Amino acid sequence: MRRIGRFGGIILVIAVLVMGIEAGVASGQSASQADISKRFIGTWRLVSIEVNGQADPNRGAHPTGLIYYDAAGYMAAQIMPDRPRPKYAGSQPTPEEAKTALIGYTAYFGTYSIDERTRTVTHHRKGCINPGLVGVDAVRRYEFAAADRLILTPVENPSSRLTWERIK
Repeated sequence: MRRIGRFGGIILVIAVLVMGIEAGVASGQSASQADISKRFIGTWRLVSIEVNGQADPNRGAHPTGLIYYDAAGYMAAQIMPDRPRPKYAGSQPTPEEAKTALIGYTAYFGTYSIDERTRTVTHHRKGCINPGLVGVDAVRRYEFAAADRLILTPVENPSSRLTWERIK
């Protein structure tokens, strides 16, 4: 068996220490990302939607909605406007009835990913009430205002702000 000289032993100790520090840094980043991801998981109810500090005119003063995030990376969102929406006159809506029902309604599902560095969550839409948005990502800046509040701001429309509250 060959002996490691004093100089070789010092290099070996330094190498082990450096690898340990790098592993600690890497696991710290993963733990941080995992902590943020865990904060998203659950069911959230819509508290408000504001555009330039005012109620969204397409959705009314008190829209309702839910957004879900699960641990497997799936999400779904639905928002229903707060305004009169009459029943259809027949079994199928007329074009005008269909248009009225859809204006201000949001519904989509898919997967999500979180970028902690940019503080964004990206909704990768696999299905959507608007067929033109299937496959189009929705990127939202996120902020946890309190333990049970999540604020999402669309990056393409920073004047819009959706506040969600965790359902317990």
